[in-house]
Amino acid sequence: MSVDNIISAAVSRAVKELYGVDTAAETIVPQATRKEFEGNLTVMVFPWVKAARKAPEAVGAEIGEWLVKNEPAVARYNVVKGFLNIVIEPRFWNGVLRSIAETPRYGFKEATDESPLVMVEYSSPNTNKPLHLGHVRNNLLGYSLAEILKACGNRVVKTNIVNDRGIHICKSMLAWQKWGNGATPESLGVKGDHLIGDYYVAFDKHYRAELQQLQEQGMTKEEAEAASPLMAEARDMLRRWEANDPEVRALWQMMNSWVYDGFDQTYKRMGVDFDKIYYESQTYLEGKDKVLEGLDKGIMYRKDDGSVWADLTADGLDHKLLLRSDGTSVYMTQDIGTAKMRFADYPIDKMIYVVGNEQNYHFQVLSLLLDKLGFSWGKDLVHFSYGMVELPSGKMKSREGTVVDADDLMESMVADARRVSDEMGKIQGMNDTEKDAVAEIVGLGALKYFLLKVDPRKNMMFNPEESIDFNGNTGPFIQYAYARMRSVLRRAAEAGHTVGDYQQVEPNEREIALIQRLTDFPSVVSEAGRTYSPALVANYAYSLVKEYNQFYHDCPILREENPAVLSLRLALTDVTSRTVASAMSLLGIKVPERM
Repeated sequence: MSVDNIISAAVSRAVKELYGVDTAAETIVPQATRKEFEGNLTVMVFPWVKAARKAPEAVGAEIGEWLVKNEPAVARYNVVKGFLNIVIEPRFWNGVLRSIAETPRYGFKEATDESPLVMVEYSSPNTNKPLHLGHVRNNLLGYSLAEILKACGNRVVKTNIVNDRGIHICKSMLAWQKWGNGATPESLGVKGDHLIGDYYVAFDKHYRAELQQLQEQGMTKEEAEAASPLMAEARDMLRRWEANDPEVRALWQMMNSWVYDGFDQTYKRMGVDFDKIYYESQTYLEGKDKVLEGLDKGIMYRKDDGSVWADLTADGLDHKLLLRSDGTSVYMTQDIGTAKMRFADYPIDKMIYVVGNEQNYHFQVLSLLLDKLGFSWGKDLVHFSYGMVELPSGKMKSREGTVVDADDLMESMVADARRVSDEMGKIQGMNDTEKDAVAEIVGLGALKYFLLKVDPRKNMMFNPEESIDFNGNTGPFIQYAYARMRSVLRRAAEAGHTVGDYQQVEPNEREIALIQRLTDFPSVVSEAGRTYSPALVANYAYSLVKEYNQFYHDCPILREENPAVLSLRLALTDVTSRTVASAMSLLGIKVPERM
């Protein structure tokens, strides 16, 4: 039981005995005592003032006296207005530290066969272009959220829906046919997703030139767009694809296979994975069937032109198109089809979609439609709505080729990490292989931490230079502190020091502060899972490292001559390093053993 829980339970017993008031222990939430007051934990006593018929100060004093007499963990107390500040018996913290040290996977709950099954969808790339910075934030948020939910005791399935059909795919295919000259990833020595992305950009370049030429001939922009021969060819290719034309389908399969190979390389380096991948080309027909089933049941209606709609006005929304007059589907139809397939594959208890906040309305509608169509989790689906990554140069535009490519970004971050580490002397004494390995860990850790430390609901500005700093709230700062902790433990082992009995040592204020910070980890993980916020874990890791650095500065470790005190400080270093590694693992970030 944590110190917080011990105090909550003791206060619950105190107010029952003193005032006859039943207060559930879980409703009593101690807070860390403010630094200007003596104490470790603070409890507000205002809820019991009325029953006690006494001033808040008197109530606090009575509860404090009861705790000192009846709870061994409490050494003394003081009262400031209605706030009871509690000082924990110093040696009690030693037992807390030992309990943490002996707890496997401290802060993590293990799932059972009865645990809720949560499905997390993230990534959702299009096969006409490589992944970019926006995808990086999406993937990192989705992966981290899945890991946090697992740490909270849930069974988790990580899924990806690949948008592999539609007019945008046909644009790349047509451009390759026209201007590719048979190029392949192997013949050009490039990743397949990059190759296809180049042809998507090429299509747009030629299309814009064609529109300009038509407008120079006297057409309006709208007339030019309607008359564009290039766009007409792309639409014809899409119709042939939907008609299962063998030639178009073979081209589509070949080019998509190039893209998937490229995606796999990017995902591997990024450190994210999936348990199940769905493809829009397989789900959109399932969605059409489900919509037509809803039409038969009167959930949807058909207009005179043959299109199928859902009337959501009773739910405060509007009418939503689900099938066009020509019978083709929209994105909503595909999402319904994907939901149908997922529900058939897994007994989902909760579905979480990691998608940017520009799709908020889409998921309001999807939730209502899934509920109406009989999916038990539909009404309670979670749209993990996150803000966009903003750049100094403005928004990214894939069709113009002005995106920040994910592969280029990761390569640049690793190169910067190698350069900065060299300049600061962080990797002296290592051979080139070791230096490259550390640079990979630090560069990708910097990128991931910078994107995850921000509240996911907020838009953010990505700053590579700031992210690679070894000072401040950054990934490299935390990674370097971890490496220093492991270095202390290695040097202690080389000197023959081991962790012995430290239970009779009275820890000092700095040691107690670090132990208390360690006790916060399970509640941070739990809160991050409840609120879907990896940022809570990121900023906890930073606060824990700052607390350790203060301890490291004020409390000599290897120079300590008292064996019991040395044991305490080595135990603190070991437990802190393991907790930092656990927190960073929930963010998908590795930590180097040496720097």
